[in-house]
Amino acid sequence: MKTTPHRLTSAAAWVAAALTSFSLSAMADTSTPLLFKIVTARDEVVVAVPTDEPGAPRPEAAAIGQALAAKGALTLWQFAPRKGGDGVLEWAPRAKISVLSNDTLRVEPYMPGLRVVPVQ
Repeated sequence: MKTTPHRLTSAAAWVAAALTSFSLSAMADTSTPLLFKIVTARDEVVVAVPTDEPGAPRPEAAAIGQALAAKGALTLWQFAPRKGGDGVLEWAPRAKISVLSNDTLRVEPYMPGLRVVPVQ
């Protein structure tokens, strides 16, 4: 199957719209943490940058990657799905974890299809 310029344009437009939507929804609610997926050779983990920690990187994929490279390790909040008090699935903080730079292959924004619970 050939890839036509129309398909590439449609795919690029969809990605741009998704990223814009993600950015706008994140800016609208500042209490909701931005989630990121840390991909390693062994597994993947969904995390958020702790807002109460001095020297924490900005909640952006590039900033997290640069901080990992510079510091060698970062302490981040791990998020996992759970059932909320109202019975609806949600992403909630699970534990603070340390992520090592030598095991990390990539950091990418994660857009969950569920609501995200802020760290308390």
